Amino acid sequence: MVSNVSDMAAAGEGSSSKWILESIEIDPLVDVPIENNEPDETTSPCKPLKQIKSLKKSISSVRKRNGIQSNNNVPRMGRMASGASRGLKSLRFLDRTTTGKEADAWRSVEKRFNQHAPDGSLCRDKFGTCIGMGAESKDFAGELYDALARRRQICTTNGITREELRLFWEDMTNQDLDSRLQIFFDMCDKNGDGKLSEDEVKEVIVLSASANKLGNLKKQATIYASLIMEELDPDHQGYIEMWQLETLLRGMVSSEDGGNQKLSKRTQTLTRAMIPKRYRTPVSRFLSETGERIHDNWRRIWVVTLWLTINLVLYLWKFNQYKHHGAFQIMGYCVCIAKGAAETLKFNMALILFPVCRKTLTKFRSTFLSSLVPFDDNINFHKLYALGIAVGTFVHATVHITCDFTRLVSCPKEKFMTILGSDFNYKQPSYMDLVESTPGVTGILMVIIMVFSFTLATHSFRRNVIKLPWPLNNLAGFNSFWYAHHLLVLAYILLVIHGYFLFLTKDWQNKTTWMYLVVPVLLYASERASTLINESNHQVDIIKAIIYTGNVLALYMSKPLGFKYKSGMYLFVKCPDISNFEWHPFSITSAPGDDYLSVHIRTLGDWTTELKNRFAQVCEAQSTQTRRGSLVRMETKACPNYDISQSEYPRILIKGPYGAPAQDYKKYDILLLIGLGIGATPFISILKDLLNHIKPTDLEDDSRQNNSSWSNKKGPERAYFYWVTREQGSFDWFKGVMDDIAEYDHNNVIEMHNYLTSVYEEGDARSALIAMVQQLQHAKNGVDVVSESRIRTHFARPNWKKVFSDLASTHQSSVIGVFYCGSTALTKPLKKLCQEFSLNSSTRFHFHKENF
Repeated sequence: MVSNVSDMAAAGEGSSSKWILESIEIDPLVDVPIENNEPDETTSPCKPLKQIKSLKKSISSVRKRNGIQSNNNVPRMGRMASGASRGLKSLRFLDRTTTGKEADAWRSVEKRFNQHAPDGSLCRDKFGTCIGMGAESKDFAGELYDALARRRQICTTNGITREELRLFWEDMTNQDLDSRLQIFFDMCDKNGDGKLSEDEVKEVIVLSASANKLGNLKKQATIYASLIMEELDPDHQGYIEMWQLETLLRGMVSSEDGGNQKLSKRTQTLTRAMIPKRYRTPVSRFLSETGERIHDNWRRIWVVTLWLTINLVLYLWKFNQYKHHGAFQIMGYCVCIAKGAAETLKFNMALILFPVCRKTLTKFRSTFLSSLVPFDDNINFHKLYALGIAVGTFVHATVHITCDFTRLVSCPKEKFMTILGSDFNYKQPSYMDLVESTPGVTGILMVIIMVFSFTLATHSFRRNVIKLPWPLNNLAGFNSFWYAHHLLVLAYILLVIHGYFLFLTKDWQNKTTWMYLVVPVLLYASERASTLINESNHQVDIIKAIIYTGNVLALYMSKPLGFKYKSGMYLFVKCPDISNFEWHPFSITSAPGDDYLSVHIRTLGDWTTELKNRFAQVCEAQSTQTRRGSLVRMETKACPNYDISQSEYPRILIKGPYGAPAQDYKKYDILLLIGLGIGATPFISILKDLLNHIKPTDLEDDSRQNNSSWSNKKGPERAYFYWVTREQGSFDWFKGVMDDIAEYDHNNVIEMHNYLTSVYEEGDARSALIAMVQQLQHAKNGVDVVSESRIRTHFARPNWKKVFSDLASTHQSSVIGVFYCGSTALTKPLKKLCQEFSLNSSTRFHFHKENF
């Protein structure tokens, strides 16, 4: 018994194991054939059947190593499956099917079989599509097809039938560990000799890299095949066997789906055990949730309530005023409704300018007002006020046209002259007279401009979602939105004229339109004028420009004198060589302590594409020589003459900085930063700022740095950064930051998680060998094979619920700031998780979405 326990402890060294006492039955430890009916060792109709004796021996040896012989009646101290062992059980060849709906999955396969095999025979090229693999996995599926055919001794010259496909399907979805391992080994072992040569390993790496869109790893397949052989073939026999591959697989395949499942459930149970009583009954939970939502949104609520109240008061005031006006005797309540709507329209036309006075809002963020007003929602409030304008305009114009004008025209002349004659110079107007008057013409023009501008500002037009036929196709896109919005300057001029030439108001002090507009218009105009006047002060010199894989342009610029900013802020960039009017917002990726400014620009539209192309003309191909297989990139040439080099670059102007939600990161105990693709940029500045506080400044020893440097700084205790991208080349954008985190962050203040969604999730056979290579390379050289940095890369997408659950359990009674920048599709799920775990744990999550 003691020796058995010692053997198991040695075998499980380095893995997370726990010991339990359990009763067992004796494992007879006999060789078991691969199939229930083992075929005779004869030749198949197509080719000679490979010898499986060595494979049977391998399987038997695996069972002997994992089992312990004992007496039936004697309990033993057994080892619970380690995380890696449980993760190995998730090794699969297809997307998850163990959901209780395997029958439905097979019906889908049958349906695709009927589509791609009309003659009842499925060829090799259509096999991947039939079983649900994507086009990028075509070669991988072909090798799997061949391995399953060899395994079943099926001749595939003319394809396979439905019944044979069913056999293949049963093999791929078999829950037996040995069976799945054997299939994977057969895929690698093409010649069927029970041994894997270096060339065979290389070929599988190439297939896996292609299936996972890892072009850089594919180029280095030879190097990584040698790495696997070096690890598993220390005696240089030139091959590895199945038991050696299994040993490596047990250490590589992810344990998240299996190994951490019980731990995750236990964590959630412990976390939920802390739920206060007021959350445990449906009624009290509803009341508590409502209270929590009010608590989280109280600043928005009071601002919106105040806005609605002011609009209502103005409407009722003007309504009541005209109820006692002489015009009421002719037009009745129609004039009251129209004038009340006009009063709210004037108020909202003034208010809508404040959310876009960015300099003013940035200053207010640093005052006590930031605790009362949600400045992060400035764009949402801008849209809300636009809605108020649209409603006011619609009601005002509709009531005038359909009611007021008709009653004025149809009013008896004697009554009209008595009551309103002086307002119309004692001439009763016709309907067309009213339309062609100054108020009528200006009103119509304002409505046209507003409808045009508001339409192009909608998401479908601004984001170019809608596809219009020629020649209207140019109306969709950011440029159309930008220029159309400037037409609203004319709308404001027309509004002042419209309000001055009113029919029913003669005294200037009662013509209040200009009174509403004067302050916000002057404020907004002063911000725009200062930009134009000081444009020469906004020019920056280009220190360096880099064009990365994935069409990302990184600009490193000189920092203007007095340009002070906080991490998380953004600035506007203009290139006069492209357009004299277009300013585009980009997050600042340099830290406040850096002596330069940097932005990373993804080419998503016409302007950004043209900017990248212009810098590409003054860039040359660069390839870092310090590491193999580095991503090729374009970088500005080194020029000894600084003036000459600046003349070659496109002229760049900046204005800012401007406030953003992420700039308030220091007020939270813990940070959770989530960036999708180029959405990582707002958080890189935060990470750099945290790193600048971590890095030793002079010759500080490690102990001083670890013990005092960070603890004396004000800011979050920990920062978790989740970067999710679908392109391998994206990791090269901020490789330096990732390496600095690995080198200097000895206290684990920053925890970085990179996710590559183009790679199949850990446990999929298509990524199993990549996981092996990744583990070996990182253990040996400290470099990740995917990101080529010192930060490990995860596959597929994060399990966000598990992320929040772990944070709630690890940081109890803490306030966690969740900052997100990326696609709006993930905004709602993340916000919902913040609310859920704020309710169900002692941890509070505050969600912020980056907006420009």
